[in-house]
Amino acid sequence: MTRTPDHPDADPSPAAPTSLSAEEIASAVRSRTLRAVDVVAEALDRIERADPVLSAFIEVWAEDALRRAGEVDARVEAGERLPLAGVPIGVKGRRGLGTAGPLLEAGCVAVGATSVPGPGTVWQTWGLGRHGPTVNPWRHDRTPGGSSAGSAVAVAAGLVPLATGNDGAGSVRIPAAWCGVVGLKVGNGRLPSSDRTGLMVPGVLTRRVGDAAAYWRVMSGNATTAGPGAGSGSGSRTGSGSRAGSGSMSASVIASASASASISTSGDRPTAVWSPDLGFDSPDPDVVAVAHTAALRLAEAGALRLTRPRTPFRLHDPAPAWLALRTPGAGPTPEVHRIRAANDSRLAALFSGTRLLLTPTAPTPPHGHEGPGERYSTALTWAFNLSGHPAISIPAGFGPDGCPVGLQLVAAHGEEALLLEVAGAAEGHLGPW
Repeated sequence: MTRTPDHPDADPSPAAPTSLSAEEIASAVRSRTLRAVDVVAEALDRIERADPVLSAFIEVWAEDALRRAGEVDARVEAGERLPLAGVPIGVKGRRGLGTAGPLLEAGCVAVGATSVPGPGTVWQTWGLGRHGPTVNPWRHDRTPGGSSAGSAVAVAAGLVPLATGNDGAGSVRIPAAWCGVVGLKVGNGRLPSSDRTGLMVPGVLTRRVGDAAAYWRVMSGNATTAGPGAGSGSGSRTGSGSRAGSGSMSASVIASASASASISTSGDRPTAVWSPDLGFDSPDPDVVAVAHTAALRLAEAGALRLTRPRTPFRLHDPAPAWLALRTPGAGPTPEVHRIRAANDSRLAALFSGTRLLLTPTAPTPPHGHEGPGERYSTALTWAFNLSGHPAISIPAGFGPDGCPVGLQLVAAHGEEALLLEVAGAAEGHLGPW
């Protein structure tokens, strides 16, 4: 992906921190080639210049961020080896700091709270920042997707290299797809979540896959300072959102995650099944074409091996179950149990014979700020919030409207490392992003 988003900071100097990955920034700060204070000051300057147009932030914490950056420099000076030293990040919403603790401890500096849908806003639509509706940096008349809207825009526009999100139906993956960045949704129960339904899980948005892997290492408790190319870790924490069979940790899950980390050294190509619609949706043909072309390119490049299941892969439409679970005061109904059990069984059968499932991330291109109409942009993502599988959206190319299209990769429970490894290989063949 070589095009440039339409934003006020579109042409950074190659030497400027805006062009560096989170891992590169951290390496430079640890070696004292850069100071965290200077990196954060430049990020704040970019936000000040670009955000009146993009409206990616609800709040910017300039004074506090500079103070914390100074503390990071002092920790580095004292000899601490911080995995993400001096990396400026956005956190999703005003409560985002509550879930960013491990990142801050690893040396990240939160510069502000990114936008989410405002009061009374249809949840599928857009973010509302301090300057108004959050705009897609590729086309300002289009939404960036939600609900991690501002995080996706801040990353896509080069304001920060990494921003947190959370994903209850596609809230990380859809804005990642529509803004042309990487969006990782971790498996249910892998990291703490306070969501009563267990559907909402943490995630991250980055421009580089290596930065998403660095996030996963830190959040899962496997942080190192090994730099680019280090293994992505397989985490051992569980949170309140786990449920048996859909994200809870087990010995088999840990073994599966460990096995995936050795793919690059073993030379094996992970097998993958392509599904344009999961058997129930009717996605836009242009979106399908871009995502499918990306899948074929990855197969041709040797990043994965496309296979066909013995019978066509079909899931039940998860919409009734998801909506029932999210209805205030409602509990699991027989229909919820039926849909969940059927889809869990079909996904288990699929992943017993293949490593990855590939789909378009969103079934449509970004819509305008008036809203999505009757279409659910979540049609191809929320099944995996119900089932608990980890998933990642990576840039696949551009649609006829000039906006990015995402390719979604889904893996078995505990296979975040596999997703990140294949996404890293994809970055080499489909990027630079």
